[in-house]
Amino acid sequence: MDAKLAGGADRARSLALFATVVEQGSFSAAGRILDLSPSAVARAIDRIEARLGVRLLLRSTRALSLTVEGQAYLQSARRILADLDEAEQRIADQGAPRGRLRISAALSHGRLCVVPLLGEFAALYPHILIDIALTDTLVDVAAGQADVAIRFGPLADSMLTARKLGETRRVIVASPDYLVNKGEPGVPEDLHAHNCLNFNFRRAEPVWPFRRDGRDFALSVKGGIEANNGETLGQLAAGGAGIARVGAFSVAGEIAAGRLVPILEEFNPGDVEQIHAVFVGGATIPARIRVFVDFLAARLR
Repeated sequence: MDAKLAGGADRARSLALFATVVEQGSFSAAGRILDLSPSAVARAIDRIEARLGVRLLLRSTRALSLTVEGQAYLQSARRILADLDEAEQRIADQGAPRGRLRISAALSHGRLCVVPLLGEFAALYPHILIDIALTDTLVDVAAGQADVAIRFGPLADSMLTARKLGETRRVIVASPDYLVNKGEPGVPEDLHAHNCLNFNFRRAEPVWPFRRDGRDFALSVKGGIEANNGETLGQLAAGGAGIARVGAFSVAGEIAAGRLVPILEEFNPGDVEQIHAVFVGGATIPARIRVFVDFLAARLR
């Protein structure tokens, strides 16, 4: 250790020892707290006085008393020790998980997969204020509109850091009643005779991808209802309004309950969307962001 650093550490320990001796009123009582023998405490006080060249304590068989110089030294010791405690606490607070955490998540995935986890996260980190917004509009994380955003699919090039949380596949579903009434499609082309529920995102024409005999192809589909999220399309399909192609996570509950049935699975191209958390990275990621991303990665995989 550097001599100056060692000397500073020794002086800090000396200040703490002297303050403890005064507070306890004897070498033996201070020694019990400091895990030192009374003689070791006495020798430490002797070294402080020798270094300063003044007497700090008047010793008698019954008690210790402060000299004028001892009183001044005690005041300075208490002030310096308090400053050290405050500085360490301030630095520790910067790394502790606390503060407002602004999260942006897609409507369906946020409601079905992220929101149910937030109670557990809040219990683990009570000093973090969770501020979540569910929207399918992309927020600008780099501009400070959110601390963490959960994104699906390919990520645009940016200076943001991305952490993979999991992935989801697409599935074509319909309700059992719809299939009884309208007939179950046997091949993708049969969808031309069905009401296909679609997303209302801007694009030239709704197409669904398929794979036959190892070859991928796209099929144009049409329907009378569009929505901006898979959960809504899944609810419409469960109600018998038509056939939907959505992320499996958004209809997992409906499939498990038997309200929806996957169809045309043999033609499923196996297209998988990766799910990422994106945030501003760097050497000093706030603890509230780091622990939240770690938490999601552990729960959503």
